[in-house]
Amino acid sequence: MNLLQGCDGSVLIAGRSSAERNALPNLGLRGFEVIDDAKSQIEVSCPGVVSCADILALAARDAVDLVNDLFALNFQCMNKI
Repeated sequence: MNLLQGCDGSVLIAGRSSAERNALPNLGLRGFEVIDDAKSQIEVSCPGVVSCADILALAARDAVDLVNDLFALNFQCMNKI
């Protein structure tokens, strides 16, 4: 049984009223402007090379690393008390 559906980056596509981004289950999603801004900046140097889904994957990876680092720092501080 596949519990995840639509995880192919198609939610990042905008423009039409029928776009997946505008579907009812996705209306609560936020942060599209961050991905769009990163994509615009990358397109200046590397046009047509990096997709929005690539940017989202890297952002998720970096966010996990940041949370892990913050958790480790908090854990170290708690052990000093």
